[in-house]
Order: sequence, then structure tokens, then C-alpha cells
Amino acid sequence: MKMKSKAILIGAIAVVGTGLLFATGVTGKRAYNSVLDEPQTPVVKTTYTTTSPAVQPVDFEKAAAAAVPSVVHIKVTMKAKEVSHMEGPGGDDQDDPFGGMFRRFFGDGGQGGHQFVEPDQKASGSGVIISADGYIVTNNHVVNGATDIVVTMNNRRNFKAKVVGTDPNTDLALIKIDAKDLPVMNIGNSDDVKLGQWVMAIGYPLNLDVTVTQGIVSAKSRNIGINTQAVAPVESFIQTDAAVNPGSSGGALVNTNGELIAINSAIASPTGSFAGYAYAIPSNLMKKVISDIMKYGSVQRGYLGISMAPEGLDDASKKKLGMTNTDVDGVYVIETSPNGAAAKAGIQKGDVITNVDDQPVTSDARLAELIARDKPGDHVKLTFVRNGETKTADAVLQGKLGNFASTETAAVESLGAKFSDVSKDDAARLGIDGGVVVNDIQNGVLSNQTNMRPGFIITKIGDIRVHNVAELKDALSKQGSNFQIQGVYPDSKDVYYYGINDFKK
Repeated sequence: MKMKSKAILIGAIAVVGTGLLFATGVTGKRAYNSVLDEPQTPVVKTTYTTTSPAVQPVDFEKAAAAAVPSVVHIKVTMKAKEVSHMEGPGGDDQDDPFGGMFRRFFGDGGQGGHQFVEPDQKASGSGVIISADGYIVTNNHVVNGATDIVVTMNNRRNFKAKVVGTDPNTDLALIKIDAKDLPVMNIGNSDDVKLGQWVMAIGYPLNLDVTVTQGIVSAKSRNIGINTQAVAPVESFIQTDAAVNPGSSGGALVNTNGELIAINSAIASPTGSFAGYAYAIPSNLMKKVISDIMKYGSVQRGYLGISMAPEGLDDASKKKLGMTNTDVDGVYVIETSPNGAAAKAGIQKGDVITNVDDQPVTSDARLAELIARDKPGDHVKLTFVRNGETKTADAVLQGKLGNFASTETAAVESLGAKFSDVSKDDAARLGIDGGVVVNDIQNGVLSNQTNMRPGFIITKIGDIRVHNVAELKDALSKQGSNFQIQGVYPDSKDVYYYGINDFKK
């Protein structure tokens, strides 16, 4: 039997924290911070820090001694909570993600619905100390939703931690413990990472003590489509065959200098355990995200405003998209946001972007990574090919993702229904200020995942209020893979919620 491999996050559970400004302390002298300060001389010097033809060492003893003290074990708890569930029309459990399991074990909570108490959930991951006064970088999915976070150092000391800020788009998070004089890991330049380069993974897999494994870099700029919770995910992973397992999320991928070159985040596996490939977030992208959280409290993300052609298209698919210049090595632009940075810089549909600030881009993942390192208002130099001629343009990045007509239309069509604006009379009768009527439900997301009936009036997509079909399209384009549709039926005063999962897959 053929088994299909899938990518999974390697922490167990992951708190969207509020951003806090980075404080320098009472004396004004800031503890060394490897994200904000200039890099120090590597503790271990190898071929990566010399121009001599030295042979890459396979002995990681010195690199491990330098890096291991800076990697911590993160244990998280999600407290028990009472959950109420209203059954959909027909009284079944179609919208219950647990298929009625909790109702059968804990009983109904009253007529028309039921309540149950979820047990505490515990999980663990890893993290990397980037500041001598207690700042630690990890994955967003490690701390997301946690109500209690405990950090255990390599020397067995335990500290309570709080979330400073998170970025779901890159799956990164910054947490803080109250400590000083901590061992800080030096950060290397992930752009210098080469295929075949020796690397070492450090973390706390499977609730074990600190563990190191070694391997090589087997690929760069990999997009594996795992970050389904984000609105505008950025995936440009460094792929390695160093063994990584659940619990290693947020841990370090280091070079033979003992420098951090990436944050371990995911594995590709048919079983849930390591099966040969692990994925890590490049250190240069991490530095930008974490420094933004420290300086501003949130990530300052710049957007180019283009829709890129998927990789690996066959000739028929390329023809259907009207793609030409397909022999050029770069990223094909299939659409631009009308008022986006690219469009204002003169980029058009059919252009092939080959460089960003003179750095080559051969994949959409690499382009997304380079743009994600900049903030709104930053200028980027774009090199592109149009009709066989190489051109350059100066683009000023914007703070919004941008709207694409084709993407919005496709999102609405995937729901599998026809939509119309609710009439003013019906809106007034129901006490709402607008909405979208769902008509003629056919095959699609709504029929596959919900028991929604025709005539349902959508009033919210996720947390966004919708008054008409145009707003429905815009709201759908802003959602991640999982969200709720809220609304009412014309013959009922109850508010109904329908959960949508894996919308972007």
C-alpha cells in the first residue's frame, strides 16, 4: 500500500500575544541581543568564516558546546474550558468537530444544544535564547493558545514565561522570562547557506532532554503549504535531513560554527515522526520578524501586491493562464493588485521577476521571503523580463496585501452556492443592517462541511461584518484556512455558526 507523506508542525500546540515594546532596562545599558545587535565573532571558526579551502568538519563537538546552552525546553498548558455547542438544523452533530463525542460522554447541556468541559492540554516545544536578559524565539504554534508557559534551561532551571508577540504568517513567536546573564546564541546569515552544507539540529524532541542531530541542507526556499492558519503565510524553509521530531519546534538549526541559521518548525512524514525531511525558518527572516516585535510590538510587513503563478504547472495549465516567457528563470506574475506597489512601479501581468535588490529569485517562496524582510515604505529594486527584454523598476512596498479579482472570485465559487444581497425589507424585519443570502447550494465547501440550508443570511465571515456580496468576497480573501460563518435564517431569531476548515487547500 502506498503511503502519502504529509507535512506536520513539530511542536504540539501552539498565544497570540499582545506586542510589548522592547525595554532597555533602568541603567540604559541593554543586555546583548543577537537579533538587534551586530553579530559576534563565532565561537567556532570553520570553512564558513574563511576563504581558505578548508574541508568542512563533520565533528560538531565544539559547535554543540557553543550552541546547546542557548536552546531551551518550553512546556505549555491550555486550561480547561466549558464549551457550548448548538446543533444545526436537523439536530445532528455535523458541525461538531468531535462528531458528538463529548455529548455522548458528558451529556447534553440543555435543550437545543449541549455543553462539555475540555480537559487541560499539555504540550512542549523548544526555543532559542536571543537576549541575555531573557528573550526567547520559538514557533507561534508552540505557544498559540497557551495559558501557562514554563521554560526549562539546559542547566535545569525553570522560569515562567510570557508571550511578547507572535506572527502567524511566519509561525514565529517571541517570549520572555525574568532572568539575566543568559547564554545567547550567535546568529548566522541564512543567505550564505549552501546545498550539501553540514548542519546540526538542537531541541527537546518527544519530551526528551536536549538532543542534537546532524545532517546536510537538502533544499532551500521550500514552500510546503503547512501554515494554514495564516492570512498571508510566508514559507521559505531550509530543508534538512537532520533528524527532527515532535517537540523540536522552535529549536535551533546551526552551522558548524555553532551559529543559528534557522528555527526548526515542521517535518514531512506519513507517520507523524521523522521520516527524512525537516523544515526550518531562515534566520534572516526570523531576525526581521522578531526585531519588529521588539521595536514596534508587531510585525511591520511590506507587500508587493502581485499574484504569482504556482510552481510545477504543466504546459496545458500554463496555456490556460495565458503564460508566455515561460523559459525565463524567475517568478511569473499572473495578476497585480490595481493600487499595489508592483502595479504602481509598472509591473504588469506576464512579467517575470528575476531579482529583488539584485538577489536572484527562482521560486515564489524565495520572492515572498525577500519581500517579507522589508516593511511598508521600503524601496525594493525589481529586475524583470518583459517580451524578452530585461528591465528594472523601483517599488515602494505597501502595508496591505492587496485585492485580486481572480482570487476573490475563486474563493466565492469554492463555497458552492449562489449569493445575493438581502433586501432592505428582510433586513429591517430581522433587525440586521445587511447581509448576504445563500441560494441554490450545490457541490462545494458549504455542502461538504456544513448542513446550511438555502435562505441562510450571512452576516459575518470570521470577525468581519458583511453587508453585501462585494464585502463577502473581500472578507473571504482575508481569512485563513479555518474560520466561522455567522448568520441567521429568515424564520428564526437564533444566530447560527458554521465552521469552515482547510479553506485554502
